Amino acid sequence: MHFKLILALVDDEKTDLLLEAARRAGATGSTVINHARGEGLEKTHGIFGMALSSQRDVLLLLVEEHRCRRILETIAEVGEFDDSPGTGIAFQLDVEDALGVKHQMLSISQTLKDEL
Repeated sequence: MHFKLILALVDDEKTDLLLEAARRAGATGSTVINHARGEGLEKTHGIFGMALSSQRDVLLLLVEEHRCRRILETIAEVGEFDDSPGTGIAFQLDVEDALGVKHQMLSISQTLKDEL
């Protein structure tokens, strides 16, 4: 079984919404890293010219490769990544090997057989 890693950098207000959408699209779990900081194309300045940056979360989802694109597109759609600048970004990386997912592999294998 082959996996991909989806990384999504999102406003912390949207984290729960995106995790629910990813699960509906086929994700079986996630890891969230809170309080990341990000910058867009241009720096935003707040009061007295001080830099202003919103808190972001990093969502990590290790997903079976056949489900990856659907999950990635769902996250982008629900998060409105292409509609509004600065709302988030998501991308996938190939995973060469993964350990500690044996219990999920059995469940995923069965549901993939049913889907395909």
